[in-house]
Amino acid sequence: MHTETERRSVTRREVSAWAMYDWANSAYSTILITILVSYLQDDVFPGNIGIVLYGWGIGLTMLISAIMLPILGAVADAHASKRRWLLGTAFGGSLSLVLLSLVPSHQTWLVAGLFITTNLCFEVSFGFYNGFLPELADEDHMGRVSALGYALGYLGGGLMLLLAILILLKGEGVGLSSDLVLRKRMVLGLTGLWWAVFTLPVVLFLHDKAVPLRQSQSFADAARHGIREVTTTLRNVRNYRILALFLTAFLMYNDGVQTMISQASVFAIQVLDMQAAELGQVILMIQFIALPSAFIVGWCGDHFGQKKTLMVCLVVWTLISLSAYFITTKTQFWIMAAFAALVLGGTQTVSRAIMGLMTPRKHSAEFFGFFGLSGRATSMLGPILFSTILASTGSPHLAITSLVLFFVVGITIVSSVHVDQGQDQARRENKAGITRM
Repeated sequence: MHTETERRSVTRREVSAWAMYDWANSAYSTILITILVSYLQDDVFPGNIGIVLYGWGIGLTMLISAIMLPILGAVADAHASKRRWLLGTAFGGSLSLVLLSLVPSHQTWLVAGLFITTNLCFEVSFGFYNGFLPELADEDHMGRVSALGYALGYLGGGLMLLLAILILLKGEGVGLSSDLVLRKRMVLGLTGLWWAVFTLPVVLFLHDKAVPLRQSQSFADAARHGIREVTTTLRNVRNYRILALFLTAFLMYNDGVQTMISQASVFAIQVLDMQAAELGQVILMIQFIALPSAFIVGWCGDHFGQKKTLMVCLVVWTLISLSAYFITTKTQFWIMAAFAALVLGGTQTVSRAIMGLMTPRKHSAEFFGFFGLSGRATSMLGPILFSTILASTGSPHLAITSLVLFFVVGITIVSSVHVDQGQDQARRENKAGITRM
């Protein structure tokens, strides 16, 4: 029985197809924090209801995906089916977003249900997407391949956002509806189609490299086996002590990063009265600064060390969250957003690279399921904390500054992670797996 991923040759076309999925779904992530948040809070659920729905909706979908991903990751390992799961969640999310755009805004709870479904598919798909990384890149190129995905994501998301801004600002002049709400819904529908169309390279070119471990098992048996493996891994986490320590750190600082990304628009709406098109322009600026920054920080990680590079990124995030308390003008918000763009892609790039370096190939989907778990299990806390503080105190400044806690705790834990030792353990397990083949 094969217990090790076969290191079949990897082509540039496969790497490009993998990276294009970031291009595909990043359209949703940029529209989520600009057009969709405006649509939900201004047009469907005005007032505190919209604030709470948006924050809690993001938080709960992250929690649900955290519960699902380790189990589904183990199932994907058993059947070598990461590709099928990736496609199912990708097309499920794109379809839900298209349907959301077709539902009238007065059907409020149907809109809310489709929003949660779309976001859940988006979150779960990333677990399978990330699980391909150790199969497509060796240790020397992990950072650069990871950066390629994020960089294409920023470019694709930025182009979709540019199209959205043009529709909102210039749409009436080219014959589109004068109703701004309808134009927002048009943007949401186009985003769903973008997500689906640019997932097609995965359909055509990306395939699992692993040999199925248990070809005869049914889905239910594989799921039960996955639950047992997850339980065993959690019980014996000391066997992967360094990896577990990093995941704990990632759990904390990623919550701060993701909340800054998802809730900064809420801050801008509440404090600065920014409209959807103006928000889009800010996020567009972030996209195109983050594009080269993702490559630069990925290069720095490969040449100066992933841990050192990550620590610098986290210090910058800490300073950003503290400075947010003093933001009172749109110019200040633009400056804060520019600094966030410099480290946004870099933080994600080096985190995924560190995880890849310490992950044995035979456990790629399962352990990246844990990566998803650590990234989502408490990523519900940030959006819920932010929206609850904002709704109860009415202070966006207090809500956004509270996120500094996540970065301080993350820095403290990362400082004690010995990446080299975790990498050595992964290498030993990879060699042992080859010996047993």
